[in-house]
Amino acid sequence: MNRDPLKSNWDLLDDFESDQSKGIEYPPLQRPLPEATEVVKLPEADPDAHADMPIGGIIDARRSVRKFTEEPITMEELSWLLWATQGVKKVFREGIASLRSVPSGGARHPMDTYLLVNSVTGIKPGLYRYLPLDHALARVGDHISSESAADGCLGQKFAGDCAVCFVWSVIPYRTEWRYGPVSGKVIALDAGHLCQNLYLACTAMGLGTCAIGAYDQEKMDTLLGLDGEKEFVIYVAPVGRLCQ
Repeated sequence: MNRDPLKSNWDLLDDFESDQSKGIEYPPLQRPLPEATEVVKLPEADPDAHADMPIGGIIDARRSVRKFTEEPITMEELSWLLWATQGVKKVFREGIASLRSVPSGGARHPMDTYLLVNSVTGIKPGLYRYLPLDHALARVGDHISSESAADGCLGQKFAGDCAVCFVWSVIPYRTEWRYGPVSGKVIALDAGHLCQNLYLACTAMGLGTCAIGAYDQEKMDTLLGLDGEKEFVIYVAPVGRLCQ
């Protein structure tokens, strides 16, 4: 195994000139949508709405959950989960960067959030992409069957048997624009920050999730309609109500 990508490798930047330093235009924080795309505006996320449990209790109660009830989650709950994982607090430097609810190397935020919606009140089943600047969902595909989701995750059935499955893609150039050859390490760290926030937000609301890193890359990219090069799946996390 090549362990070098896991090590501190900032010396690679010594003779590297980034696209940022060259004055090349920065990649957009949020990609534009095709005309006539159906957009679902989400209710405003209230950071204090799920503050009954102290942070110590949330961390202590956090665990991976692989079995869910068939009961839907609400649009308000989904709104909070999306804000907790990708919510935009401030856009700065003339739109070059954003501060969000999770940290990201250089504030580049290379991940996009896709949702395989099965059972969320007020949202019809389908494939959606989260629009963090608008706090809204763009419907980008038809409903994906539980069987297809599970197949893409190497037969892990709970990937399809959930209220909603978070699937994060990465657009590497958002980070490469600044960090070039060390971007892989930065992106991997960013993915961990993002998914841990989902765990904590779910725990605070009495919901469950389980991070999935074992999936079929080609199948999951195809499922979301991604090209597999400029954008590809990097992490998966089904969400649902806890079984009593």
